[in-house]
Amino acid sequence: MIKAKGIEKSFGDLKVLRGIDMYVEKGEVVSIMGASGAGKSTLLQVLGTLSHPDAGSLEIDGRDVLGMSSSKLSEFRNLKLGFVFQAHHLLPEFTALENVMIPAFIAGKREKDVKPEAERLLVELGLAERFDHKPSELSGGEQQRVAIARALINKPAVLFADEPSGNLDSVTKAGLHQLFFDLRDRTGQTIVIVTHDPELARMCDRTLFMKDGLFE
Repeated sequence: MIKAKGIEKSFGDLKVLRGIDMYVEKGEVVSIMGASGAGKSTLLQVLGTLSHPDAGSLEIDGRDVLGMSSSKLSEFRNLKLGFVFQAHHLLPEFTALENVMIPAFIAGKREKDVKPEAERLLVELGLAERFDHKPSELSGGEQQRVAIARALINKPAVLFADEPSGNLDSVTKAGLHQLFFDLRDRTGQTIVIVTHDPELARMCDRTLFMKDGLFE
């Protein structure tokens, strides 16, 4: 599902990624761990096509994403990649259901086709009673589950998560962690997670450890 070779990335004189090779199989859940500043989030941004590397190659779902035009890449990202961040990034003026549907609308899909899928995702994630609630009316765990539903609405090939449970209490965190694996078991979803949480890492199929821009 993901083939990355020789990925390098610098910011000014600071070399953050020093030639990363990484492979992720379809349906695999892989975690990336390491100290702050090791390059984990930068790598996730490159893998998620949010940042362009200085060197290297990257294939996702059989496509050479680094060779795409910016418009084709934006389309690919919207349709094929899902993102869940520590901050939920929900739009405060929209309901949970509307937030989930937004990426599908960006992809040109119609509400009558999108709404049933958005409702199904929210029900599966335990939010059947929260369709019409705005983010300010939801708990942190509920907001993060809305963010996961939003990330899944276009049935992405890969779901990327960057410290997805970093702001949650221990009980809510445990439930959220289990959601990722339930999702993989039901749908075969490929998931790449950056985390500092050893409990979450232990649940994953593989854990890769980063230090100074390389895997150990």
